[in-house]
Amino acid sequence: MLRTAVGSLDEREEEQEDEGEEDMRDGGVPFYVNRGGFPLDEETWERMWRHVARIHPTGEDLGKSIRGATDLPKIPIPSVPTYQPTTTISQRLEAIQKYIRDLQYNHTGTQFFEIKKSRPLTALMDIAKEMTREALPIKCLEAVILGIYLTNSMPGVERFPLSFMSQFSGNHFHHIVLGVHSGGRFGALGMSRREELMFKPLEFRTLTDLVQEYEAAYRGYWHTLRKVRIGQYVSHDPHSVEQIDWKHSILDLDKLSKEELRRELERHTRDMRLKIGKPPPSPTKDRRNSMGSPSKVRAVPCAGSAVWRDGMYIVLICSNLVFLFMSVVRL
Repeated sequence: MLRTAVGSLDEREEEQEDEGEEDMRDGGVPFYVNRGGFPLDEETWERMWRHVARIHPTGEDLGKSIRGATDLPKIPIPSVPTYQPTTTISQRLEAIQKYIRDLQYNHTGTQFFEIKKSRPLTALMDIAKEMTREALPIKCLEAVILGIYLTNSMPGVERFPLSFMSQFSGNHFHHIVLGVHSGGRFGALGMSRREELMFKPLEFRTLTDLVQEYEAAYRGYWHTLRKVRIGQYVSHDPHSVEQIDWKHSILDLDKLSKEELRRELERHTRDMRLKIGKPPPSPTKDRRNSMGSPSKVRAVPCAGSAVWRDGMYIVLICSNLVFLFMSVVRL
């Protein structure tokens, strides 16, 4: 019975991490997700303040003091980094990390940007653009999407999701960063409450070295790293309808020796290299269903038909071809 209960808990954590529940929990601490876009609707706004009042030691008084203030300081808006042609890859990554850090970590208990991992890359890039416009505090998953967006123009830098599940005092904690690979070296971009769990400079010779660096950081906070999930390289095409492969490899550190972990990470590195240069797959039936239906075409008094070819719908109406590219379907 105990094994069944533990298994069910792991399944719920997997589902929660993938889909994002309205009332999510990380380490037993709940947080909400803004699903109404911007500007925040009244219900989301009031729910955020109620949540602050519950979780902050002086939450109710804090909320009243902020909401009733008339002389709050103006918060500077960070500028999206720009580069000179001579700026090195390492310097560009450091500038991107500084921008992410300047947005600050979101401690409100309400995630402002809804990230559904099943969405195609083009839809997630639209959310990243919104992050740069709104310039609000973000959490780790939002930072990964923003990091992908800000490195799309750097073809020499490969990006992949790298997520962790740690345990402390009986609770599980989830975290994710954006792994980067360029010039034979690994590093990472990200956001965390802990400095050691976010940015890593482009100086690690292997993926194993990078993962061990994070494992050591977790030990420094008395956390035990339980699982590591690693995705595939992400396309540089901001209009791609591909879905991000978030967990191509799932490594259970409790079941792997150090040598076995090293071999698994080397295998994953080879898998990522093999992906480079391969054309993106056409959306499968299930993936097309998750993207939603294409825009409806106004009916005309003549016969028409629709067929699926090479990642797009071709609608034949009165011998005219109307191309409805999936990349423009907003989800």
